Amino acid sequence: MSKLMSFPRGHHQLLHLHLNLNLKPSSQSLQHSSIRIRIKSPTRSFSTPPPRPNSRRAKSWLLLPTTTLLLGGAGYIAYEHYQPFRHAVLAVARCSRVAEAALLGAIDYKRTFAREYASEEERMEAYSGCHSRSARRVLKALLANGGVFIKLGQHMASLMVLPPEWTSTMRPLQDKCDPTPYPALQSLFLSDMGRPIEDIFDEFDPEPIGVASLAQVHVGRMKEGGRKVAVKLQHPHLAEFCDIDMEMVEVTLGWIKYWFPDFEFTWLAEEMRLNLPKEMNFIHEASNAALTTSHFSPSSPYPHTPTSLYIPAVIGATKRVLIMEYIQGARVDDLGYLAREGIDRNKVALELARVFSRMVFINGWFHADPHPGNLLIRRAPLHSRSPYNFEIVLLDHGLYFDLDPELRINYSKLWLSLIADASPEVLAARRKYAELVGNITPDLYPVFEAAITGRAALEGTWEDDDPTDKNKFKRASSMIDMMPQTVEEMEAIRDAVINREGLLLSVLDVLRRVPRRVLMVLKLNDLTRSLDHALATTHSSVRIFLITAKYCMTAVWLDDKRRIQEGGLLLNPYVVFRTYVTGYSGITLLEAAMDAQASTVKMVAWLRGLRSRGLIGAHQAAAGLS
Repeated sequence: MSKLMSFPRGHHQLLHLHLNLNLKPSSQSLQHSSIRIRIKSPTRSFSTPPPRPNSRRAKSWLLLPTTTLLLGGAGYIAYEHYQPFRHAVLAVARCSRVAEAALLGAIDYKRTFAREYASEEERMEAYSGCHSRSARRVLKALLANGGVFIKLGQHMASLMVLPPEWTSTMRPLQDKCDPTPYPALQSLFLSDMGRPIEDIFDEFDPEPIGVASLAQVHVGRMKEGGRKVAVKLQHPHLAEFCDIDMEMVEVTLGWIKYWFPDFEFTWLAEEMRLNLPKEMNFIHEASNAALTTSHFSPSSPYPHTPTSLYIPAVIGATKRVLIMEYIQGARVDDLGYLAREGIDRNKVALELARVFSRMVFINGWFHADPHPGNLLIRRAPLHSRSPYNFEIVLLDHGLYFDLDPELRINYSKLWLSLIADASPEVLAARRKYAELVGNITPDLYPVFEAAITGRAALEGTWEDDDPTDKNKFKRASSMIDMMPQTVEEMEAIRDAVINREGLLLSVLDVLRRVPRRVLMVLKLNDLTRSLDHALATTHSSVRIFLITAKYCMTAVWLDDKRRIQEGGLLLNPYVVFRTYVTGYSGITLLEAAMDAQASTVKMVAWLRGLRSRGLIGAHQAAAGLS
């Protein structure tokens, strides 16, 4: 140790520091220390090598990325090859989107409705903004999830009783569906048909001509017979995630109901659970198409009237593949096509109203998911049974509803009460049949009436009308008396839906109460009204209501006649028939007057077009293209 004591002062301090830090206090600590001390000559400086990296710290830095890599790899393998794990991951992601949109919307509504406002205009603007924000949140979530959720949004877009901000925001979902890549469709076809596409078709276009929320349609040509066909193929991922999506919707809407009882939409989940399996089974769709064809055939047991309705023949069907007759045509509201083919758009609108009214009020079996994309129009071919120069082709028969006779007749009587002039007896009948048809109590009747008529309200609808209301307008006594909507009436509708205290909750209450079949009938009503508008018809908007009234009269008369024959109705058959003929004839005369007026409007448009732009301008003006 003598040499150690003779080291220079600085070197001694360095050694002393290292010994204090690294050596245990024992007499042999220096000898057994892991620190090597190199003793140099006095002319050389003393130094120790740099300490080695801490091995534990190095391992900890490697542990995190290694663990992340291993977990990520295991997760990827489980996601690709273990279906329950993949379902769980996707369910969490999809559920979180819907839950976030729904809960944020409910909170937004609570805050907006609880706030105080300086004026009615400010309140109206705030309510409208809340509707729009909530609808956009839901739209974003539905688009991100796709599939079943697109179908849900399409349904919401068609609900007349929802605020217009909601329906207009959801309406683009009718056309926003992404196609499935062709290789995935090839695998699906082979799995369901047992043969590849090339074995059955000489030609098959891999680009779809139409894409919907549940399926897409391709054009092919059969090897046997060379017939051109439309091939409907279900999106392959739907079957895998359908159950998950439905469970997720039920859970999400259940949360909303628990935390915000006023905003209850669980009926949407119930409807999805009931109807989606039917729509996803193309064998069921083929059966619906065949039954509807039989209802409109001359041999049908129902009263036969000539119709322009045509349903493509089904050539083959499995659960996820449907092969149908190919129809060349255009969308029913394509005014340019109608003008080129010389088809009268007024007659098209009226024929659509006849087809759907017959389904509801006579057949009691109706298409439950109609929209313009499911309706084609074409020139009537040779040997067509259509009474016009066109045929209306109804596609997509996945979902139909039936109406039991009692509900169908009560709904017919509700319509007839809406056609009749207002009186104490008529007003009482309207509320009576609304309760029988839709479980609608008197306080909810105004909302239900607006959903049926598409207008603000008839005379006597709002029992608490304020005569000093600045938006007061003259109300029609019946649906026949309705004039074209005025600015005052449109403002009244907007104010009622957005501002009237408690009315939004009344709308939600109506949606909960009304049977799903009646709700689907309201969708049909809305379709005929919207198509009448899209076709730029020249007749009064009331014209299609008259068609509905005639079918309601026929339904009630047929039921009365049956009950008289069975001894259940003690009335004179002659009196019943005379009442029916008198009412039916009166509406027919009114129809003739309205049609004459519509022809006059069209002729005036033709003359104006001729004067300004010649024959081409006259033709475009008469066709509603200018």
